[in-house]
Amino acid sequence: MSTEKVEIFDTTLRDGEQVPGCKLNTVQKLKIAARLDDLGVDVIEAGFPVSSPGDFQSVSEISKLVKNAAVCGLTRAVRKDIEVAAEALKYAKKPRIHTGIGTSDSHIKYKFNSTPEKIIERAKDAVAYAKTFVEDVEFYAEDAGRTNNEFLAKVCTAAVKAGATVLNIPDTTGYCLPEEYGKKIKYLKENVKGIENVRISCHCHNDLGLSTANALAGITNGARQIECTINGIGERAGNTALEEIVMILRQHPTLNFHTNINPKFLFDTSVMVSREMGMFVQPNKAIVGANAFAHSSGIHQDGVIKNRETYEIMDPADVGVTESAIVLTARSGRAALAYRAKKMGYELTKLQLDCVYNEFLNYADCRKEVVDTDIHEIVAMSRKHMAIA
Repeated sequence: MSTEKVEIFDTTLRDGEQVPGCKLNTVQKLKIAARLDDLGVDVIEAGFPVSSPGDFQSVSEISKLVKNAAVCGLTRAVRKDIEVAAEALKYAKKPRIHTGIGTSDSHIKYKFNSTPEKIIERAKDAVAYAKTFVEDVEFYAEDAGRTNNEFLAKVCTAAVKAGATVLNIPDTTGYCLPEEYGKKIKYLKENVKGIENVRISCHCHNDLGLSTANALAGITNGARQIECTINGIGERAGNTALEEIVMILRQHPTLNFHTNINPKFLFDTSVMVSREMGMFVQPNKAIVGANAFAHSSGIHQDGVIKNRETYEIMDPADVGVTESAIVLTARSGRAALAYRAKKMGYELTKLQLDCVYNEFLNYADCRKEVVDTDIHEIVAMSRKHMAIA
């Protein structure tokens, strides 16, 4: 069965870098951009060129470096922003300008002190001006998640008419419920004139822990681009995690979607971004966390040792993880202890295992985890009671 492609727009170097303490220099950005290109992302949002000379330089150098992905620069609906972005992107093989404006009542009233009619005009003018520099123009309706659908459709219609090739519908504050966000995308598909000629994009934030669910709701209702970051980093609680949306689509073939991402690079890319940004990845983070394929419950360990699929829906190797981890704790059973001991060269009979396991439990009750060096000590102590090779 043929599947539809979902484009992956990575904004690790723009939205991800806005996280306090995660500022990258140009060399670091180039290193990550090269990896993202190898990973197979379709678009790399390289930065916000007008924001600083350093960001301009980074976008320019990334434009020279990237061989496969489109390179995108963010702007406000301001002509100077657009001009600077176009200059920074002039070396890109596939340049994209990402311009837009806030569309919710809150943004129109408090951020711009404007009117809905003037916002539509600014949106139209920004897209039309960006179109004089590049063919590929993405329009974002900031805070679309809290924007009235009827007005949002009017803004998007104006942007399409002005030449937008992609419509970004951000849930900027992470407020939407998946059903609500999905209905918003469906409404736009049915009410924006010319929508069949552009791609709808989902940029979802994680303030309520719903960014990936909202992105999924978006594509099942007609969107065909997901804006995401490695490890889900980004403003406040972060963005849709690239590794999560990619593996959801891969593990659920009945959705009939695919991406160009090579999942075997996911874990290494996660480690690289974490290291370069100094941004710790929580151990229980889906797909790439240290505990994503680790098992410490005796019942789970016994199942995984017998057949990995009893408790794992993904092969760790598919995302670049060497193997599942059997972590020994006081909750571990004999099967897990025998498994780890065998890997260290101890072939234990059932009687020997019983003896070692009793010693192990006394040891494990005093520790969070029993490591390999502890196992050597446990076996040595058990030798006092029974001959063990």
